[in-house]
Amino acid sequence: MKKIENSFLFFLILTISMTIAISYQIFAENITIASFNVLRLGDNSKDYETTAKVISKFDLIGLEEVMNEKGLKKLKAKLESNTKIKWDYIISEKPVGSKDYKEYYAFIYKKDKFQVATSLNTFKESNKNMFIREPFAAKFKSNNFDFIYIICHSIFGDNEKNRILEASNYSKVYSYYSDIVPNEDDIIIAGDFNLPANDMAFQSLIEQNNLSYIINPNWFKTTLSDKGLSSSYDNIFINREKTLEYTGRYGVYNYTKNNYKIVRKWISDHLPIFIEVDNILDLDYKTS
Repeated sequence: MKKIENSFLFFLILTISMTIAISYQIFAENITIASFNVLRLGDNSKDYETTAKVISKFDLIGLEEVMNEKGLKKLKAKLESNTKIKWDYIISEKPVGSKDYKEYYAFIYKKDKFQVATSLNTFKESNKNMFIREPFAAKFKSNNFDFIYIICHSIFGDNEKNRILEASNYSKVYSYYSDIVPNEDDIIIAGDFNLPANDMAFQSLIEQNNLSYIINPNWFKTTLSDKGLSSSYDNIFINREKTLEYTGRYGVYNYTKNNYKIVRKWISDHLPIFIEVDNILDLDYKTS
């Protein structure tokens, strides 16, 4: 069985490499911003080679479920070996979660694409019951596009009520980071929310900040069971009126080739989601 799985992963690596070369060369001037729940990055069972091939498709990736910095360093080394360019990362200053399980957040990115990459630290709750895992954010600048990127990993559990309560608190997270960097209109909030983005629980986040979710939960599924795609829990929220750099191109990257059980075991039980932005755009020219 192990030999069969290894053969599949080798094939997957080749397929991913071809997809990268074909799909993205025509948009070389833009950058792609992704979110990916990498399923316990840092565990010994992780296939770092294939995970790096998946991640290398994007320029900046917000990572959920990072178990330790050692795993992040190993991923960075694989990315640099495969792409022949420099990568860097930001890891949250502390792990978050319950007393029995904690994880880090991280951003990993192509170093030559970003002139600024600065941690804004973990969200400070007004009370201890807002989130099981407090969100994390950083500020980035890529040429003419500077922005705040917030990543989240909501509670799952058996009780959907807890997920709804967390979703209703994300408007406070958005406001918190907006206050940290005054006058910054470009704020991206993304991650694994363990609820579809069209759930009424996100109403305050959307309406108070004039946000839109990018991934339509009725069209795309982003999580994997052993037998197929199962739920639409991952999403990206932006203000389309303020983030004029957003090109309108987005996606869910299905790298599984329908081998769900093997992918869940060695890579992740989620698919990466992404948007594309124009980092050369002259807003004064565009809006004149």
